[in-house]
Amino acid sequence: MSASVFLLTPPFTQLNTPYPATAYLKGFLNTRKITSFQADLGIEVTIAVFSKSGLRRLFGQPHITGAEINENIQRITALQDEYIDTIDAVVSFLQGCNPTLAHLIAKRNYLPESSRFAQLDDLTWAFGSMGVQDKAKHLATMYLEDLSDYIAECIDPHFGFSRYAERLGRSANSFDELYEALNAPLTYIDEILIGILCERMAEVQPVLAAVSVPFPGNLYTAFRCAQWIKANCPGVKTVMGGGFANTELRSVSDARVFEFFDFITLDDGEAPIENLVRHVEGKSDSTSLKRTFTVQDGVVTYFNNKAITDYKQGEVGTPDYSDFLLDKYISAIEVVNPMHSLWSDGRWNKLTMAHGCYWGKCTFCDISLDYIARYEPITAALLCDRMEEIIAQTGQNGFHFVDEAAPPALMRAMSVEILRRKLVVSWWANIRFEKSFTRDLCMLLKAAGCIAVSGGLEVASDRLLLLIQKGITVAQVAKVNKNFTEAGIMVHAYLMYGFPTQTAQETIDSLEMVRQMFKAGILQSAFWHQFAMTAHSPVGLNPAQFGVQRQTDATGTFANNDIVHIDTRGADHESFSDGLKKSLFNYMHGTCFDFPLQKWFEVKVPKTTVSPEHINNILNENEYIVRKPTDKVIWTGKPPAIELFTKSKKGNTWEMASITFYSKQETINIKVEQKQGIWLASILEKLSINATKSLTLKDVMEDYEGAGLEDFDIFWDNKPVNGLYKAGLLQL
Repeated sequence: MSASVFLLTPPFTQLNTPYPATAYLKGFLNTRKITSFQADLGIEVTIAVFSKSGLRRLFGQPHITGAEINENIQRITALQDEYIDTIDAVVSFLQGCNPTLAHLIAKRNYLPESSRFAQLDDLTWAFGSMGVQDKAKHLATMYLEDLSDYIAECIDPHFGFSRYAERLGRSANSFDELYEALNAPLTYIDEILIGILCERMAEVQPVLAAVSVPFPGNLYTAFRCAQWIKANCPGVKTVMGGGFANTELRSVSDARVFEFFDFITLDDGEAPIENLVRHVEGKSDSTSLKRTFTVQDGVVTYFNNKAITDYKQGEVGTPDYSDFLLDKYISAIEVVNPMHSLWSDGRWNKLTMAHGCYWGKCTFCDISLDYIARYEPITAALLCDRMEEIIAQTGQNGFHFVDEAAPPALMRAMSVEILRRKLVVSWWANIRFEKSFTRDLCMLLKAAGCIAVSGGLEVASDRLLLLIQKGITVAQVAKVNKNFTEAGIMVHAYLMYGFPTQTAQETIDSLEMVRQMFKAGILQSAFWHQFAMTAHSPVGLNPAQFGVQRQTDATGTFANNDIVHIDTRGADHESFSDGLKKSLFNYMHGTCFDFPLQKWFEVKVPKTTVSPEHINNILNENEYIVRKPTDKVIWTGKPPAIELFTKSKKGNTWEMASITFYSKQETINIKVEQKQGIWLASILEKLSINATKSLTLKDVMEDYEGAGLEDFDIFWDNKPVNGLYKAGLLQL
């Protein structure tokens, strides 16, 4: 199992699927013939803790000094045998190995229940239409959360399922607090982590240990891993990369950081790690390093050899998910938000359609950084090649596209390629709610396996959307959401409050827009978060332009990204937090739509100025769709059945065609003039998704007229032909 590079993700990110950074790097290293081994230490620690032997050890641990032995802790302690006796079966169930246990769990007399169960959502609403399996997953997740609370309160205050010691990594512009924690004795979770790391290092025997730190919740354990490697494997070099380094450590200058890590790399990791391996193996000096920090003569020094170029997306290889313990991941349903359930339930293969963001203008976003600023898509054919490789490797056909915003044109091309190859996949992606997502495009995405999209509605205020440079309007979002919803694709909206200069009136009006979208059924899931100003965003770079002031201009020696700021012209944004979240919770339940908005808040807020029928009026507008001659026309359905007949009425006869279309859900029959019907059946064959040449609307019109037929627009744009999108006749 020995390898040159040990790629590891420290605890904790997700329980249900590996974070993809190391899989991307391993796929690239394969193309360069550099051997590597990867491990997600988060899932390995989790299954070590949450096992029969792990809980026996856990309940035998002395409580930390000052731990409050409250009623909940007393209850868990008293029921420890019940937890020990059930834990292996529950974890096996969440790993998908013991599905029949769901019936026992759902009856609520199998699992020991503590304080988390008192916070359960309305299970009838949440799972009445979803089935016993999901209800049982939610109950089993609450059971694990109870144990998590016990660990955090009594054994290791850093603990959390998707983050560990996160507070130490957030806005840590000084390294002092984290350094102090790293010089304290190992915690209980640390000891388990180091035990697993020790075994892995002995097996792999790398020359370079590459630690990916995507989030603040991985930072402390990343340093713990590096600390142990430096102390026990002095010949192994350590490097940190990942999202945290890319955003937070671009100006790191504290040399103590490099007591743990020999190197820190920024942005895309492929070229930096390739040159770092060469350097560690003694084949090049430090001047050959790419976007890499290290210490020379006691001073933090940044090397970035401009002669070394980054690899194109077509050159980086297919993400490689081998080495991961894929059968050990746990599908959890922590909250009943539909989109959040997708994130945590089931194992999704992570993939990217394009590097960076094709829009790249949003003023709250870190658009000055390379991972967003440099947009580079790959071809649909290569995307599907990679999907097929990953399916063969993992046995899983679910994909989560983790783009900043998936490009509509590439989504269209990929969907066509999926249908041509007859790939059976389900997938979801993050998008911009732009007008490119027409009714027909949404139908195509659905046919190709798209099950959900998430996108930023943000402040739901046209003035603020313009200030954000989002490039959308509320009306546009509503129409796009309707297209997705009618195609059967779930829509999740990211919502923001507290953007600079946002007034109380705008906050309430934004909430009213959201209420109306949920009531209209065009939004199924959403989440509010408060605006945070970051150093690499246009707002952070030019705060005065947006009416905000930095609270401090001091640059730290460690992490520098989140900026504390004062909004001198906006509302008291914090006071809206609870009311926005409570109202949204109810709207997702389909309740309280008639509840006055002011009642959600404990502070006085203005009445909304938005008409109560604003969204409905937008949705009911007759929208004239401009068809361009260059629009692609495709047919995704089966060949129809055609029957010719003669229609008679009052002595007059007409030669007619009855055409029947069979889709998976319904049968559609239309009747048209015989010549037009014969032409329609023939053109559908040419428009087939499997046809070698794609046709435009202009091509279709010329074919129609070439058959000696007249009045193409009248035939094509009116009933019954314009209703055939339901059967698979799409204009894109």
